[in-house]
Amino acid sequence: MNIIHISAECYPVAKVGGLADVVGALPKYQNSLSNRSQVIMPFYDNKFTQENSFSSVYQGELFLGNTPYQFKVLVLDQKPLDFDVFFIDVPELLFKDYVYSWDDTERFLAFQIAALDWLLTWDIKPSIIHCHDHHTGLIPFMLQESYKYEVFRKTPNILTIHNAQYQGWFSHDKVGLIPPFNFDHVGLLDWGGNINPLAAAIKCAWWITTVSPSYMEELKQAANGLEDLLKNEADKCSGILNGIDWKVWNPETDHYIVKNYSVATVDEGAQANKKYLCDTFNLDFNKPLFAFIGRLVDEKGSDLFPEVFKIALEKNNLTILLLGSGVPFVQSQLEALKKDFVGTYNAFIGYDEKLSHIIYSGADFLLMPSRVEPCGLNQMYALRYGTIPIVRSIGGLKDTVTDIKEQDGFGICHDDVSVEAINHAIFRAIDIYGDQKKYKQIRSKIMEIDHSWDVSANQYINLYNSIKTN
Repeated sequence: MNIIHISAECYPVAKVGGLADVVGALPKYQNSLSNRSQVIMPFYDNKFTQENSFSSVYQGELFLGNTPYQFKVLVLDQKPLDFDVFFIDVPELLFKDYVYSWDDTERFLAFQIAALDWLLTWDIKPSIIHCHDHHTGLIPFMLQESYKYEVFRKTPNILTIHNAQYQGWFSHDKVGLIPPFNFDHVGLLDWGGNINPLAAAIKCAWWITTVSPSYMEELKQAANGLEDLLKNEADKCSGILNGIDWKVWNPETDHYIVKNYSVATVDEGAQANKKYLCDTFNLDFNKPLFAFIGRLVDEKGSDLFPEVFKIALEKNNLTILLLGSGVPFVQSQLEALKKDFVGTYNAFIGYDEKLSHIIYSGADFLLMPSRVEPCGLNQMYALRYGTIPIVRSIGGLKDTVTDIKEQDGFGICHDDVSVEAINHAIFRAIDIYGDQKKYKQIRSKIMEIDHSWDVSANQYINLYNSIKTN
């Protein structure tokens, strides 16, 4: 099967969120199942593109309305990845030092048109075109409605929604930028009085997936205005839980962490990584270490952290380490806490890939009190490294973490996103940590839970085969 993923992000080329991790891993595992899975993405001006060399395999001209743009399709001269990545280079629009900005309509529309124009030249057409989020949401519409792409009418396409909060809205004044189509069907583009790429994709794609089963159900109740549409299209919707790349996220071989370890040697390995963190950030090694890794935004519940941490640190015998960035006001509050809790609290404002790996391997508990979490990968990384997740029961967190009170439970879950609920969960975690025998049993157990991409990749292949035969 010849699978084409079209995405704005792909790790390690360009990463803003979990979308990059998915597109950077799923093709690799699909290829291991005797398929040819490839990625098409924009060519950005970033560290990855600056440090690698590229060759052109195609040159063409696309039109946004009547405005022409020259573009190239580039490939890496070396092969650092386990799958092919093709880069759409539209210098005026895409070659920027950022992935997203406040107005990306022309940028991502040009990207989608260039990708399809190039696919038109292929002798052997794709078996499946797999689109990701609103940045590629007009592709299902163009495949179905634009005259120039008529050859793809019978090519199955699917859309994966990684985050429905962002939909790519733009005014109907720009409808002329889309390659000519039967204007009687212009309503397929509309939702709420604007052109809505995500809504158009939901209407036109052969199948819709989300990144966890629970998130699919939650979107029918809260999808930033798309609830009724998703309910109406429910017969072609399903949730497939994301996986993690066990080759990258493996405590036995991870080159980032201080000491590698297996399930059998987790006590020694985790302690060595915890000691590094405590020495580096001036934290008390003998206390349970709670950590957060992620964006400091309301979606993650991190706006509550200044108050949560203050109460927890005043009342409990614990340490806290935070790695993240986001809302400036929240950042400044979290920075200010450092002077009040020297030796028990610290924060690294920003992002550091190596540090994140060491935190997963050295922390005792990982906090994820998300208001919205379509899938979540951090809790899976934590499980893989033997760090017990503390999560709000929503989306993919609900699908991957079972509360310790339940049968076969291993994590700590709470239903509300509030200061009280998060602190109660922290108190429960301290109680577990106090029983070292129980704590170590849980840690060994969670390291063997299989959230690798093998399972998810098989589910996607089965889905592709089912929609091809329907």
